[in-house]
Amino acid sequence: MNHVLIVDDEAEIRESLESILREEGYLVTTAATAGEALTLLRDAAYDVVLLDIWLPDRDGLDALGEIRSLDSANVPEVVIISGHGTIEAAVRATKLGAYDFLEKPLSLDRTLIVLKNAMRARQMREDNQEFARQLNVRGTVTGQSVPMKALRQQIKLMAPTNGRVLIFGESGTGKELIGRAMHAESLRKDRPFVELNCAAIPEDYIESELFGYRHGAVPAGSNGPQEKKGTFERADGGTLFLDEVGDMSLKTQAKVLRALDEQRFYPVGASHPVHVDVRVIAATNKDLEDEIARGNFREDLFYRLNVIPFFVPPLRERKEDIPSLVKEFLHEFGQQYGRPHVEMTEDALAALRQYHWPGNTRELRNLVERVLILNPKTQRLERKHLPMLVFREPNREMTSSTSMPKNARPEEFTTLLQAREAYERDYILKKLDECHGNVSRTAESLGLERSHLYRKMKALGVSVKE
Repeated sequence: MNHVLIVDDEAEIRESLESILREEGYLVTTAATAGEALTLLRDAAYDVVLLDIWLPDRDGLDALGEIRSLDSANVPEVVIISGHGTIEAAVRATKLGAYDFLEKPLSLDRTLIVLKNAMRARQMREDNQEFARQLNVRGTVTGQSVPMKALRQQIKLMAPTNGRVLIFGESGTGKELIGRAMHAESLRKDRPFVELNCAAIPEDYIESELFGYRHGAVPAGSNGPQEKKGTFERADGGTLFLDEVGDMSLKTQAKVLRALDEQRFYPVGASHPVHVDVRVIAATNKDLEDEIARGNFREDLFYRLNVIPFFVPPLRERKEDIPSLVKEFLHEFGQQYGRPHVEMTEDALAALRQYHWPGNTRELRNLVERVLILNPKTQRLERKHLPMLVFREPNREMTSSTSMPKNARPEEFTTLLQAREAYERDYILKKLDECHGNVSRTAESLGLERSHLYRKMKALGVSVKE
């Protein structure tokens, strides 16, 4: 809900404007002095300030200058109102950053039009700031491997829709990049892309991060703003990316489910709902069906989110993408550190292809940055510049499990990976049996792409005739 602050020393004007604007659907706060208004502005977010030019404690134009210089990314638009308007005052107000100038007695129609336009101008300013920030964030799905080509085709096909997306993949595989690429090719690309890492927010705060809070929900005198827009509201018209959605508590899941169903929610401490139009893209490194079985994730929320499932393969399954990823990372960090022409030799790239990459693309990106920093005068990064980590001999837990006995007992496993792969093999066979050997239906029930299930079956020594 748009929030207006009325600053006028005449109680009758404050009360009249407040009544009219509330009927128009605005959230309204009033102040009688500039000092009171500045205190309110430091404690809460306002979209527009209607500011009288004659105030008892200071000149309204001086207060305008202070408002425009507030240390905040959410500085409101200011509309000056005065009963003694002059051309000089209007020009000065414009130079100081006022959106418009209204003379008393106020015309109701003109006031509402100016207010509506000021709201739109502030939203555009906020969106432009968000777009500028996003231009500096990578959003390219790199790689020429078969899985990545298929992923790009899937993005191109699904991005223009409004269907919710659930992205599966290990940590560090680039799930956020997939979300950004989906947004960039969607019909919402000119609106905000807002992200929230559900695993990084303490349980006590995630509700306010998602839905925001209104004045009075935070104890007076506490540090921080007294009012805040949540990620759902900030993403209105655009895309909300919920990372690590599997770490969300059941209580929060219930509220997210309701917000998805109704496209509205109540900020903490609010008496009126906020209506939004948001496309949700969620991501997880967990097996949500397993989490459902354990009672940790709501089945109804899973089906709301899993309209369009995506799977991002780990880097060890697409090592042919390593050269193009290294080239991208060298360009990124080369620009950042003033070394735009650094290259990596084929010998070094071959060494990188031999490594298992448990940390996936994120680990590769960090390694490239580290090597670049530690060799400041080198333009050609060679095998000798790579860390010893890359040259460790493959151990047993990195070998294929196809040679493992199919019905091995737990005590016969020598590594955790062997035990896990044995469980995966049995679980896939069970699902195949339930689906009467139909691989497509099995893949759908597992939340996997058909091609990924085929690769998984091949790695585990599972074969079936459809």
